Amino acid sequence: MGKDLKAALLGLGSFVPAKKLTNADFEKMLDTSDEWITSRTGIKSRHIATLEETTSDLCVPAAKAALADAGIPASEIDLVIVCTLTPDYMMPSTACVLQNKLDLSGRGVPAFDLNAACSGFLYGLSTAKAHVESGQARNVLVCGVEILSRVLDYKDRSTSILFGDGAGAAVIGRQRADGSGHAIREVNLWADGTDFQHIIIRAGGTVHPTTEKTVQENMHCVQVAGREVFRFAVTKMVEMIQSMMERHKLDASAIGKIIPHQANYRILESACERLNLPMDLFVTNLAEYGNTSAASVPLALDEAYRGGQIPKGKPVLLAAFGAGLTWASAVIDW
Repeated sequence: MGKDLKAALLGLGSFVPAKKLTNADFEKMLDTSDEWITSRTGIKSRHIATLEETTSDLCVPAAKAALADAGIPASEIDLVIVCTLTPDYMMPSTACVLQNKLDLSGRGVPAFDLNAACSGFLYGLSTAKAHVESGQARNVLVCGVEILSRVLDYKDRSTSILFGDGAGAAVIGRQRADGSGHAIREVNLWADGTDFQHIIIRAGGTVHPTTEKTVQENMHCVQVAGREVFRFAVTKMVEMIQSMMERHKLDASAIGKIIPHQANYRILESACERLNLPMDLFVTNLAEYGNTSAASVPLALDEAYRGGQIPKGKPVLLAAFGAGLTWASAVIDW
């Protein structure tokens, strides 16, 4: 079972809330300025979910767009994976809620959440690839989604300015006989828990259960060790892209696009300089969305695809890094 099966990306979709929070809005809230934020991050705005919108709500339109792009009905999905650090509930999984919202619950389609923070979508992509190529599933729906605005301290100008909300989705299935779909050459995953505290939400788990004190001390909000994470991110971005280029014998002219995790424009600039690659090879949408964590890579990939930015016949490289610390890469034929 699974012999000679090759997994491919069959469809993409994305969704962001309508509400926006601009740098001008932050100027009214904090001791900061548009110039300060833009010069340090490249971010101009971010989309923010309303209190009525849930994580699974953001998944639904992204998933439906990916299904439409793949040309298959939801009834042909055999597995649902939601990659997120901001689920609807501690339990059940957001994937089970999404499965129900897509009318898949009656078929007993398996569904689970996966938390690798900003590397989440690539961890989900690897899991989907394994299920397809082992024969356990024909089609897998993978959603990278976050409502980070729910876990931010908006008095913390170093962190709150970075993040936004959004969702990206992909349908992964078997490479079709007619060659349609984008073959997934490889996905690579890594983690090192040594510095797990560099990106963390300290309360809400078993170490610091929710109490009045944890709420008052904003322990349920994202905390980031900025300098340490910057160094880690640049180092791993360079290592991953160099490794992919060497293994697949690619130079800049042979790459269609590089879709990096959208964390900070300065990280991408530093990586470009070290790699000696042109910045226009990298897809960036930080200015509009900020860092959307697990949604970051699929949202940027979907926008680049629908905007006609990815040339046919050249591979796309994906690279992400996040809490854990985790990092991941992928090569997809286009």
